[in-house]
Amino acid sequence: METNVVTFKITTSYEDWVKLYDGSVELQKQAGITSLFRGNDKEDPSKVCVVMQAEPGVIDLFMASNAEMIANSGHVLESTVISVYI
Repeated sequence: METNVVTFKITTSYEDWVKLYDGSVELQKQAGITSLFRGNDKEDPSKVCVVMQAEPGVIDLFMASNAEMIANSGHVLESTVISVYI
């Protein structure tokens, strides 16, 4: 199991983004992802951090398979930085 710290920018309000993110939690669970934390930067509400756990490769596959849904949430895909911890 790996812990992934994912940071990225959003183009929507954090409140709008989090509604869509929370709406995808069941889909994440089905893919084998456990969401541990989500929050926005105290100084910059357009910067988001998500912490998830999954088996190696699962989050990358989930993001690739659901890129359109993720982008529609306001997530700027090209701003995504994923740090993996074991």
